[in-house]
Amino acid sequence: MNFSRNPNPKEFVDRYLQAVRFWQPKTARQEDVLAELGEDLRSQIEEKETELGRSLNPDEVAAILKRCGSPMMVAGRLGPTQHLIGPALFPIYIFVLKMVLLWILVPVFIFIVGPVNLANANGAWGPTVAVTLGNLWSGLFIAAGIITLVFAIVERTSSRLGDECKWDPLKLPPVRPQERKPSFAKSACELAFGVFGLIWLLLVPHYPVLILGPAAAFLKAAPIWHTFYFPILLLCLVGLLRSAITLWRPGWTSFPLWSQLLQTALTFVVLNFLINAAHAGNGSWQPFLMPENAVANSAHYIEVAGFVNLSILLCLAGTWLGLCIATVVQVWQLLMYLRKRFSGAHQPATLAR
Repeated sequence: MNFSRNPNPKEFVDRYLQAVRFWQPKTARQEDVLAELGEDLRSQIEEKETELGRSLNPDEVAAILKRCGSPMMVAGRLGPTQHLIGPALFPIYIFVLKMVLLWILVPVFIFIVGPVNLANANGAWGPTVAVTLGNLWSGLFIAAGIITLVFAIVERTSSRLGDECKWDPLKLPPVRPQERKPSFAKSACELAFGVFGLIWLLLVPHYPVLILGPAAAFLKAAPIWHTFYFPILLLCLVGLLRSAITLWRPGWTSFPLWSQLLQTALTFVVLNFLINAAHAGNGSWQPFLMPENAVANSAHYIEVAGFVNLSILLCLAGTWLGLCIATVVQVWQLLMYLRKRFSGAHQPATLAR
C-alpha cells in the first residue's frame, strides 16, 4: 500500500478524523458525528482559503487542527456524556474488570479456596459453598472498588493534562482502509499488568501466601514446579515484550495478531509438557502441592492437598482445551487480516463520505 510522501494539505483532515475514530468508542452515531466534525473542519479551511485568496499549506492546516484539539480529547468531547469513567477509558475499564474479576479471582476461589474450605469443613458442601461464595463476593466487591477508584483518578488526571499534551497534526499516520490500530490505552494497561504479573511471579517462591493465601501455612509447592518455574517466567517475559512492542509500534497492525498466536503456541507447548510431567504413568499423577513437613503425616491435610491437586489438574485440562480453541480462533483472525490486507492493497483510502 503506497501513500504519498507529500500529501495534499486537506488530507490531514482525513488523518485527523481517523485518529478521532480510533479514540472514540463505537456508537450508532459515530459516523454521523465524525461527518459533522469533518464538515466543520473543511468549512474552516475553505473560509481561511477565501480570506487569503490561496490554498493553505500543511502548516496552516495543522494550525486549524491544533485549535480543534488533540484527537483523544476531541473524541472524549464528542463521545457520550461522561460520568465517573469517561468514554475514552471505559472500554479499558471493562476489560480490566473482566480480567481481574472473572479470569483471576473466580478461578482462584473455585480451584484453590473452594477445595481448601471443603476439606476444612470435612466434606460438608453446604457450609463450604456458603463460605466460599461469601468470600468471593467480598473479594469481587473490594477489587471492583479499587479498580474503579484507580480509573476515576486516571480519568480526572488525564482530563486536566490532556490539553497540555504535545501533538503534531503533521505526524498523524496516513489513512488506512478500514484498519484499526491497537488501542494505546489497552496496550498500556496490558504492559502495566504484565509488569505487575512478573513482579508477583518473582515473589511467589519467597512468599507462597501470594498464591495460596491462608493455605500456605500447611501447603507447599511440589518439586514439579521447580522444573517449570523458569519456562513460566519466560512466558511472562514474552508477553511483557509483546505488550511493549505493541505500545512502541502501534502502526505495526499485524504484530498483535501473529505475536499473540506465537505466545499462545508457546504457552500450549509448556502446558503440554507440564501435564505430561505430572502424569507419572500407571494411572498415577505427581502432586502439584504437598503438605508442609510439620503436617506431612496428618490425614486431614493430606486430604486437603488431594482436593487442591485435583482442582489444579482440572484447571490445567480446561486451560489446555481453551488454548486449543484460542489457537484456532487466532489462526482464523490472522488469515482474515491477511486476506483483507491483500484484497484492499490497491483500493483508495478515504474517510470522506
